Amino acid sequence: MPVPYGGGGDDGVDGGNGDALVVLRGVDKHFGTLHVLRSIDLTVRRGEVVVVIGPSGSGKSTLCRAVNRLETVDAGEIVVDGRPLPAEGRALAALRADVGMVFQSFNLFAHRTVLDNVTLGQIKVRRKSRAEAERRARELLDRVGVAEQADKYPAQLSGGQQQRVAIARALAMDPKVMLFDEPTSALDPEMINEVLEVMRQLARDGMTMVVVTHEMGFARSAANRVVFMADGRIVEEAAPDEFFGNPRSERARDFLSKILKH
Repeated sequence: MPVPYGGGGDDGVDGGNGDALVVLRGVDKHFGTLHVLRSIDLTVRRGEVVVVIGPSGSGKSTLCRAVNRLETVDAGEIVVDGRPLPAEGRALAALRADVGMVFQSFNLFAHRTVLDNVTLGQIKVRRKSRAEAERRARELLDRVGVAEQADKYPAQLSGGQQQRVAIARALAMDPKVMLFDEPTSALDPEMINEVLEVMRQLARDGMTMVVVTHEMGFARSAANRVVFMADGRIVEEAAPDEFFGNPRSERARDFLSKILKH
């Protein structure tokens, strides 16, 4: 397994799960009468890339958003690096700094330059000096291939460039784990691969990642494990070759037969 990238420390207790970094136990979530997560048990180990796939409405994005408490859960427990998810306040803010999140809609600050977008959290949350934050920001913008866009505003960039800036902004916090919630679904087809390639490189560098995506090629090439969800449950999980070559459940076989035809 590759060496973990970034700020993932090794001091958390993991409750006997080996090198567990994110653990969900018996997690349930309702939106009104809709039961969107049903008794979810999932462990993500340090340096592992877990790709979550499944039909629309299966609970994938809710699962992803629950890990840094953008969605509260009704029951169960979520532990990140040995610490239960805090309910609110400073402890929650500190946890969110350790859990990077990349959304489908980029969520960049429109009135700030690309460089400012990537330095702001470092200064406000990580308490870095502006010079140190800018140095790190430029290094990361170069790493994701948009160094020359540093002084532009998000609206001046393509969707693919904006998403790469969003990845750099999340990485700038030195997160222990990165969550990607359908990061390419708002992009034009020709821009999808430039974002996936940045993510593949992060995977090669050992970043712990949970990726919700419809991109089966990425799941095949970058995942250590594929988690298939349907109707709010984890139906099966397996290594990519095993999952795509020989899915165990009828639900997964049906899903793959529909999407792999296109």
